[in-house]
Amino acid sequence: MTKFKQIDLSGVKTISIKSRKSKVTPNDFAVPLDAKKASFSDFIDSLPHILIGNELRDLVNDIVRARSKKKPVILMMGAHVIKVGLSPIIIDLLKYGVITHVAMNSAASIHDVETAMWGHTSEDVALNLMDGSFGMSKETGDFINLALVQGMKETTAGYGETLAKNILAEKGRNQNVSILVNCYSLDIPVTVHAAIGTDIVHQQATMNGAATGELSFRDFKVFVNSIKDLINGGVVLNFGSAVIMPEVFLKALTVARNLGYKAKGFSTANFDMIRQYRPQMNVVERPTQKHGRGYNFTGHHELMFPLLAAMIKSQLTAT
Repeated sequence: MTKFKQIDLSGVKTISIKSRKSKVTPNDFAVPLDAKKASFSDFIDSLPHILIGNELRDLVNDIVRARSKKKPVILMMGAHVIKVGLSPIIIDLLKYGVITHVAMNSAASIHDVETAMWGHTSEDVALNLMDGSFGMSKETGDFINLALVQGMKETTAGYGETLAKNILAEKGRNQNVSILVNCYSLDIPVTVHAAIGTDIVHQQATMNGAATGELSFRDFKVFVNSIKDLINGGVVLNFGSAVIMPEVFLKALTVARNLGYKAKGFSTANFDMIRQYRPQMNVVERPTQKHGRGYNFTGHHELMFPLLAAMIKSQLTAT
């Protein structure tokens, strides 16, 4: 016996599954591949036509459509993208005419410079933090900080362009895998967006706050100049920047709109290992509200970026 009354279900009305609205059929399922015969396009087709499988295809379509209409495809990125070895794939998309602007936080520019100039990056933070040597690489600090000081005095170029020109001038032995250099050589805007105090080069005596701020501000204006063209098309991708680039993007977008540019009707996509507040709000949702579409993909960059790039090139080749 129980004290609590249970509802009587005998009066529940049922419907036929034949007339019920359903979302999935076997036609949507994944298809096993014949490893000996399958092409990459076969692999794409084999993915489930469900949820993120379809959203990734839709994003690729948006990117290909944007470039066919000569609309911007802007890549925003954090440092981790370089640390996990994706520079060659980004450079390939630059050369392929897919990416029209690269905007990075200043940590990403450090990894790019160190790789281009000395062939290694991503120091052991935990180990070097113990004795206070973390971030104290003299060559890195001198190269970046002094280049920015010189750039502030002698040119009107921004942060990204200045670093690229200095890598070329110093004949960096690995400049072929430098995103900064390749953007500059291909006349594709590359901008660096610094927050003072966040980077290892800010710890050293060569750091000049005025130069860092001025050249980053110049790059903000270059970035707005690209954002203003996101009118009835275009795509903004954010890979691995949880705070800096989502915040910069939101401000750049509002400046463009404030100046009278109808920057609406574009797509945005955030890629990261976990979902976080600012990318969700400032990249995926707010910029595309009422006009456009926002995507959010969760996964490791070293897997997601090569997959996205290969899908883009596969579709471009097919068309």
